[in-house]
Amino acid sequence: MKQFLTLSRIRLTVQVAMLVFTVYGGALVGHYLSDKVTGSLPALSCAYDQENSAYCVLIPLQHQLHHRVGQSIVKFQQFSFDYLIPMAFTMLNFLLFFAVLNKAFCGWICPLGTVQELINKVGRRLSLPLRRFRMDNVGRVRPVKWLMLILLVLALPLAAGLGYTSHVMGDAYCQVCPSRMVTTLMTANTEQVATPTEDPVAFAFAALRSALFGFVLVLALAMRQPFCRICPMLALHAVFRRLVPLRLTKGDSSDRCGKCKACYIACPMDIREVVTEFGAKAFHSDCTMCGRCVEFCPDDGLLALKFGPIPLFVSSGDYMKRRSKIDKPDGTPARKKAAPGPASAG
Repeated sequence: MKQFLTLSRIRLTVQVAMLVFTVYGGALVGHYLSDKVTGSLPALSCAYDQENSAYCVLIPLQHQLHHRVGQSIVKFQQFSFDYLIPMAFTMLNFLLFFAVLNKAFCGWICPLGTVQELINKVGRRLSLPLRRFRMDNVGRVRPVKWLMLILLVLALPLAAGLGYTSHVMGDAYCQVCPSRMVTTLMTANTEQVATPTEDPVAFAFAALRSALFGFVLVLALAMRQPFCRICPMLALHAVFRRLVPLRLTKGDSSDRCGKCKACYIACPMDIREVVTEFGAKAFHSDCTMCGRCVEFCPDDGLLALKFGPIPLFVSSGDYMKRRSKIDKPDGTPARKKAAPGPASAG
């Protein structure tokens, strides 16, 4: 029997290919080309991975705030485009790629997201209990990603440049990002596991990074995409998501939605709005555009991934029935008994 090709299988193929590319690509294309695509992929491709092929856009953004913007204010120099242009080009590079794929970088390309998803697949096959946020408490964790973006990516690097904080905080987010450890360990580089003791600030950051790394890996066995929920890259994507033609759409009429909640159950980010809202409001800032909600929606044409007016993938009752023979909306393999109702994680 011919194997049923699903959107999830296509996405997993892309994820694994991009995981290999972002982690090991620098060894193939060389340091020069690797440096040229710095910041091009709006995903957590770690700059501390010496063999990667692209750097996370958050590292040059932090460095521009630390070394250029902050120091220029300290020295009372004219705050000119000489200092804004590098940061502007960093963001422009990010936006050019983002304009094509929108938040799909999170759901299809980010190496840390892929690793979390693969670990969760192991958890589902081991029949571990699935932990998730309920529709009434998922909002508790959502502000954290904005706090991470404002404090760790923007405020602390700028404060380091102004001389108010330790230079270690010049890339504060990268000091705690678990991708720094995940991707470097995949290249057999153990340097990032070491905890420096000569600087108390560096020691604190390293201890926090190790704790977060271990916590995310363990939690990923029982919860889908645990770190993605607090990731500042997701927040940065959310700022621009309405400006890009690629997006998730849902019909404006509530008469067509049977409120079966299959889309919510399938969503790895526990987004309640995909059930409760219609039209543009269903495309929430936490969405990674993985497409699982569209795959498991039984209403023909109700949910869709579109590029402007062009539908790329549309919900279908027939597709959903065939898809459910592979795994259930919550990720449990079809041959196993689905996990009981969602357990609260908050």
